[in-house]
This record gives sequence, C-alpha cells and structure tokens, in this order.
Amino acid sequence: MPCGSKSVSMIGLFAALADTTRLRLLNLMAGREVCVCYFVEILGQSQPKISRHLAYLRQAGIVAARREGKWMHYSICTPADAAAASILAAALEALGNDRKMRADRARLDRACCAPKEKVVFPGRS
Repeated sequence: MPCGSKSVSMIGLFAALADTTRLRLLNLMAGREVCVCYFVEILGQSQPKISRHLAYLRQAGIVAARREGKWMHYSICTPADAAAASILAAALEALGNDRKMRADRARLDRACCAPKEKVVFPGRS
C-alpha cells in the first residue's frame, strides 16, 4: 500500500527499524492488515505500549491506520522514495527469514478469532 504524499526521512526510517517491538509489528503486518487486538495477543504486551510503537511507525511514514468501529487496523505502506522503499522491503524480507519472526506469524495465523474468510449471507453481498 503506498503511503501517499508523506515523505519518509532516512533517519526516521532507520530509527523506526531500530526497535525489536516495531520490527515484530512490521513482520506481522507484512502482506496484510492487522487489528491492534491481535498485536496485543501475539506480542503479549499492553495495548498502550503497542499503540505507542504503532504511532512511531505511522510518524515514520511506513504504516497506515484505518478505523472500523472501535477497532484500529494497521498496514504497511510503501514509501514513495525508492531508496526508502528498498530498505523497507529488504528489512521485511530479512524478518520473514528469521525463526522468531516466523513463529510470530504462525501465532497470528492461528489466532482464535482471526478472520479466515469473508462470510456472505444469502441475499446480501
């Protein structure tokens, strides 16, 4: 997902990538949108701490948020700057190869209330 017009500074990008919790959050968002409740469950950290890290990632310009009722959903947005986009992509690829990060993703895939598919009721779309 593109970030839009917000510019991403290299210093801000590297600072955002310099924290284990933020890397775990980015790893969980790789290729999908994730509700904050899943971050709390998977990472075993408090909602305020998770929200502070997500706000940091949003400020860095690499994460976007969407509200649905009382829930916030987060996803990675690709920086418009080619160098920043390349660095983020390389970091995400490296995270995908890490054993602990793969374990986080597996826990997210098994989360009790993770939506498996869209439910369609007869007569509705």
